[in-house]
Amino acid sequence: MCLRRLLQSAQLQRAWRAVFVKHGQGRHQGAWRWTHSGGGTYRAVIFDMGGVLIPSPGRVAAEWEVQNHIPSGTILKALISGGENGPWMKFMRAEITTEDFLQEFGRLCSEISKTSVPLDSFFSLLTSERVAKPFPVMTEAITQIRAKGLQTAVLSSNFYLPNGKSFLPLDRKQFDVVVESCLEGVCKPDARMYKLCLERLGRQPSESIFLDDLGPNLKAAASLGIHTIKVHDPETAVKELETLLGFPLRMAVPNTRPVRKTMEIPKDSLEKYLKDLLGTQATGPLELLQFDHGQSNPTYYIRLAKHQLVLRKKPPGTLLPSAHAIEREFSFLCSGRIMKALANAGVPVPKVLDLCEDSRVIGTPFYLMEYCPGLIYKDPSLPGLEPSQRRAIYTAMNRVLCKIHSVDLKAAGLEDYGKHGDYVARQVQTWIKQYRASETSTIPPMERLIEWLPLHLPRQQQTTVVHGDFRLDNVLFHPETAEVLAVLDWELSTLGDPLADVAHSCLAHYLPSSFPVQPGLSDSDLSELGIPTAEEYFRMYCLHMGICPTENWNFYMAFSFFRIAAILQGVYKRSLTGHASSATGEQTGKLTEFTSNLAWDFAVKEGFRVFKEMPASKPLTRSQHTRARPQSLPRTPGMRSYVTSTDSSPAHISKGALVFSPEGLSPPVRELYQWLKQVMERHVYPAEPELQHHQTSAEKWTPSPLLEDLKEKAKAEGLWNVFLPVETDPEKKYGAGLTNEEYAHLCEVMGTSLYAPEIFNCSAPDTGNVELLVRYGTEEQKARWLIPLLEGKARSCFAMTEPQVASSDATNVESSIQEEDGFYVINGHKWWISGILDPRCQLCVFMGKTDPHAPCHQQQSMLLVPMDTPGIKIIRPLTVYGLEDAPGGHGEVLFEQVCVPKENMVLGPGRGFEIAQGQLGPGRIHHCMWLIGYSERALALMKARAAALDIAMIKVGAPPMAYQVTDRAIQAFGAPGPSSDYPLAQFFTRARALRFADGPDEVHRAAVAKMELKRCS
Repeated sequence: MCLRRLLQSAQLQRAWRAVFVKHGQGRHQGAWRWTHSGGGTYRAVIFDMGGVLIPSPGRVAAEWEVQNHIPSGTILKALISGGENGPWMKFMRAEITTEDFLQEFGRLCSEISKTSVPLDSFFSLLTSERVAKPFPVMTEAITQIRAKGLQTAVLSSNFYLPNGKSFLPLDRKQFDVVVESCLEGVCKPDARMYKLCLERLGRQPSESIFLDDLGPNLKAAASLGIHTIKVHDPETAVKELETLLGFPLRMAVPNTRPVRKTMEIPKDSLEKYLKDLLGTQATGPLELLQFDHGQSNPTYYIRLAKHQLVLRKKPPGTLLPSAHAIEREFSFLCSGRIMKALANAGVPVPKVLDLCEDSRVIGTPFYLMEYCPGLIYKDPSLPGLEPSQRRAIYTAMNRVLCKIHSVDLKAAGLEDYGKHGDYVARQVQTWIKQYRASETSTIPPMERLIEWLPLHLPRQQQTTVVHGDFRLDNVLFHPETAEVLAVLDWELSTLGDPLADVAHSCLAHYLPSSFPVQPGLSDSDLSELGIPTAEEYFRMYCLHMGICPTENWNFYMAFSFFRIAAILQGVYKRSLTGHASSATGEQTGKLTEFTSNLAWDFAVKEGFRVFKEMPASKPLTRSQHTRARPQSLPRTPGMRSYVTSTDSSPAHISKGALVFSPEGLSPPVRELYQWLKQVMERHVYPAEPELQHHQTSAEKWTPSPLLEDLKEKAKAEGLWNVFLPVETDPEKKYGAGLTNEEYAHLCEVMGTSLYAPEIFNCSAPDTGNVELLVRYGTEEQKARWLIPLLEGKARSCFAMTEPQVASSDATNVESSIQEEDGFYVINGHKWWISGILDPRCQLCVFMGKTDPHAPCHQQQSMLLVPMDTPGIKIIRPLTVYGLEDAPGGHGEVLFEQVCVPKENMVLGPGRGFEIAQGQLGPGRIHHCMWLIGYSERALALMKARAAALDIAMIKVGAPPMAYQVTDRAIQAFGAPGPSSDYPLAQFFTRARALRFADGPDEVHRAAVAKMELKRCS
C-alpha cells in the first residue's frame, strides 16, 4: 500500500503524529524571491523535529522495510494498533521503557507481517547519526533567525534511548526552548504542548510561527492563533519562512566559518593590498571568513564593498619541497592557452585576479579569484536531495572529468604542460618522498606499499591533462540544477594518466560516513540513494570516453589511497606545530594508518589478479581475504618486504601425495607458514595472559578489546580468512586459495593458542558456516551473511545437537520446520550450540526436519535464522568441565514458533543431510590440526619445565593423543598444571570436549569399522 494513502487515515494520523512522516516533494526549482511583508510581527519560530529539522522517520521506515524485505506498511500498521494506548504513543509519553517498547512493538510488527521483524535494526537505524542528521538548510536558517534577535524553539514528540537520554539529535544551544514529549508526558497535537512552549518563550501565539509536516499538529497550533507552515521539503519551507519574516535565511556564504585562530591573517595589510589592486571603489569594512574544507591550502572568503573574492594561500610553517604549489595553480588558471583549451572542451574554471608572492602581505604567497556563488557538496551522500538528483550530480561530475581528459594537447598547445609517460611512477616516488619527510612513526602498511607500488606499475598509460585532486567537493554546482559551474583546486594538475583521476574520484565509495576528513559512502545503500556504485561510475566514465575498462583498476585505487595516506600524514605533522589548515588536522594521525590499510587491501586484490592471470575482472569487486608474505627481493635496509599473492597451486604437489612437514609445502605457502609463526610469537602468545584474564572477568561475556585489536593486526599482516579451501572457492573470490592440506599446517600453528583461530578469523563455527554459504548460498544470502562473517563484523552458530537424540547422526534430528503462509516456522530444542551467547552472533544455521515422511536422508533441511528473530529463547549457558568458554559459550536453546522467510532456506528443502556431510571433512581436519597444535605447545611447555622426561611416541588418533599428552604435561607441572597460570587446563578441557564436538569417538570407530568390513566382504 502506498505510504501516502496510509497516511490519509485520520486514525493513523493521530497515532503517527509523533513520527513526523514526510513524503518528499523534490527540491524547489524556482529562483530566490525576497519579500519583506509581515517581517516585523514575529518574535519566535518553533520547529517540529522529524521531517522538519531531520529526515522523517516515516521515510526511514519505508526504505528500511524495502531493504529488509518486510511487507510495506508494517511499521505504520503497528503504530495505529491500540490508538492512544498503543505501544508507540506510550513510548512517546515515557510510560514504557525502551526494552518493553521494542518487545511489544516488535511482536505487533511480526504479527502484522507474518514474518520475523528485526525491530532492533530499525530502531538503531532511526536513531543513528547517519540518518538523524540535521538538514543544513534548516541549521543555517536557525542561525540567521537567531542572528536577527528572534527566539527559536523545538517542539518534539520523542522518546528515551536505552542509555537513559532523550532522543534529540540537535544542538540544544540553537534553541531558547526545547519541549520534549518524553519529559512532559504529553504529545502533539495536545494543546498543552504548544501552550507550554509559548509560556517558556514568553510569547503570544500571534508572535510565533510553527513548522510541522503533519496536518493535525498544524491544525492544533493554528487553533491557538499560531501562524503555521506545512513542511513538504526543507528548501521550500525555508523560502516560505523567509517571506513571513521579511529577511533572507540563506545569505551566509555556504561552507564557511569564522577564521580559525591558527589560520588568522593580518586584515589591515590585506585590505591595503586589495584597495591597491581593486581601485578606489573598494571602500568599506573587510569581511573575512574561512572555508571549512581544504586539508592542503587554506582558503578564505573575502567581501570588500561590492567585491566578493576567494583567497588561497600556502599554509604557515615549514613546508615539504614542491608541496602546496599555489604558484603553479595560479599559472594554470591564468594561462590563456590552458583556459582556452579547457573552455573549448567545456570545462568551467574560476576567474583569477592576481598572484601575490610577497610574503610580507599576509605571511605566505597567495592568489585571488572571483567568488562564484554555488554549492559545494561536502557530504557525498548528498542529504536532502532526491535519488534522481543525486544521480544527476554524479553524472555531471563524471562528464566534466571526461571533458578534462578530452582536451586535445596538440591542438591546444599543451604538449609541454608536463612530462609525457611514467606519470604514475613519478607520482609514486613523489609521494614516497613526501611521506618520508613527514613521517612521525613506522606504519606497517605504508612500508609494504612503499615497496609494492614501484614493482606493480601499469605497463601502459595514456597521457592527458589531469586534475590531480578531482573529487566531489572540488566541483562547484549550480544551486538549483546539476550544472557544474567551476572545477576548483588545480594545484596538482599536469599531464598524466587519466585513470589516476578517475580512481581518486571514487575514494569516497570506500570510506565510512564517519570518516572525519571526508565523509564516505561505504556504509550507505547507494541503490536507495540513487548514487552510482564505484563500478557504475567507472563504467560510465569508460562509456563516455569510448574505452574499455582497465584490468589493473585495483592498482590505481591502491595508489590513490596511498597518496591520501601520505597527504594525511603531512597534515598531521603540521598539526603538531599548530599549522594545519583544517580543524580536523590533529585527528589525522590514526587516519593515515586507516587509509593505508585500505590501500593495502587493493594491493592484495591486484596481486591476486596478476597471479591468477584472469581476464579483466569486474572493477572494484571487494575481496574478503588478505594475504601478504615476505619475499626474497633486494630491499632497503630495515624495510620489510611483501608481495600480495601466494602461489598455492596444487600443481606443486603430486596428486594424492600428503605433505607431512612444512618443508614439503610450496615456497610461497612455506613463507606464509613462517610468517604466521612470527606473528604468533610477536603478538599472540604475549597477549594470552590478558585474554585469559578477560575470560574470567566480569566482562567475560563481551568481546575482548585486545582480541579485536589483534584481529586488526592479523588483517594488516595479511593473515585473514586463509581457511577457505581452493576446492570450495576455486576462483579465490573469498579465500586465500590454499588447499586443505596446505591450510592444515597453518591450522596446526594456530592451534598452539586457544585464541589464535579467532584472531585470524579462522575459528569454528564460523569457518563451517562460511564454507556452507560459499558452496550453497544464494547471492542474496551471501550479501547478507557471508560478507559480514568474512569481514569479522559478525559471528555465527550452528544449531544441530538435540538433548533427546544422538544428534551426531543428522537423520535423528527431531526439530521441525513447517511451511506456513509463505514462511517457514521452526520449533525445536537444541543444546551445545557453540557461539550462540556471543553478542556478535547474528546468524544461526538451523538443522530441522521439513518432511518426516520423505526418504531417510531427504527429511532434513537447513535454514539461515537471524538471531534477533522472535521466538529464540536461550535457556542457559552450558559449561565444559566447569569452563564457560565466554564470550561465545555453549547454549541450550528453545526455538518456539520462529518465523523465517522462505528465501532463507539453504539449497532447498530436503538437502540438509547432504549439506551437513559436505561440511564435515574440513571441520574435522581443522579440529585435528588444532589438537596437534595443543599437543606441541603442551610438549614445549613441559620440556621447558622438565627437559629430562622421556616422552613416548604417540601412535593413537589425534583427540586421545592430545588428551593424553596434555594430561602428562599437567602432571609434569605439578600444582601449577591445572591452574590458570598456564593454558594446559584449557587445552585439556578442549581436547576432551572435541572428542564429542564432531560426534563421540565410538561413532567414528563404528563408521571406520563399517567401511573396513564392507571393503573386506
